[in-house]
Amino acid sequence: MGQTGPAAQWELVEEYLDSRVVQPDAAAKAIVASTGAAGLPPIEVSAAQGKLLMLLARISGARRILEIGTLGGFSTAWLARALPDGGELVTCEYEPRHAEVARANLAAAGLLDRVTIRIGAALDTLPDLVDTDPFDLFFIDADKVNNPAYVDWALRLSRPGSVIVVDNVVRGGGVVDPDGDEAVQGTRAALDILGSHPRLEATALQTVGRKGWDGFALALVLDLPGVQGGSGADLSWRYEL
Repeated sequence: MGQTGPAAQWELVEEYLDSRVVQPDAAAKAIVASTGAAGLPPIEVSAAQGKLLMLLARISGARRILEIGTLGGFSTAWLARALPDGGELVTCEYEPRHAEVARANLAAAGLLDRVTIRIGAALDTLPDLVDTDPFDLFFIDADKVNNPAYVDWALRLSRPGSVIVVDNVVRGGGVVDPDGDEAVQGTRAALDILGSHPRLEATALQTVGRKGWDGFALALVLDLPGVQGGSGADLSWRYEL
């Protein structure tokens, strides 16, 4: 028997919206198929979320985008499509195998020329970007334990008007559990930064669909004279810069 109940309805609604509004093209569908065929986990964003990222990048006029967590390059492709001529997307991926699959997918989609894949732990490669131009949009979708560190680095590498998106912040409702696992703890700490940092104006939304119950946070970096750099919070509980 097929799935019944609210989850089944969520999926039906998502399929309807995809067919009527999102309309992912053959290239986008091919990335999902090839990522699955390569044995990577099916944890990429949905097509609707991917298109939302593309629209946010276009609305914000992003020319430089930083992504943390590449997987098979599905979200990378949506973001890369938003870039104007001369734009650049830097994406950080820990697993060399994932980076290999993503590179092939992006090449097949005709997008590799505007994407740089940096392989290794993001907390090791992000410091190399300090002396480059600031990024206009950040998409954080990697290991959740280090989410507060990634938000901190986004602040360091941003400018006033930059946009920060953090994925998977609801975690099936687990985010409300103060005794949750490390992923929940990292997510809660990141949300605390987004909600309290003077340089950020932020919101967070729940989502449902074929990916289940989750959500994302969205923040705008403000122009506040005298307030610079990262969060300044004590984040030493999990990582070192």
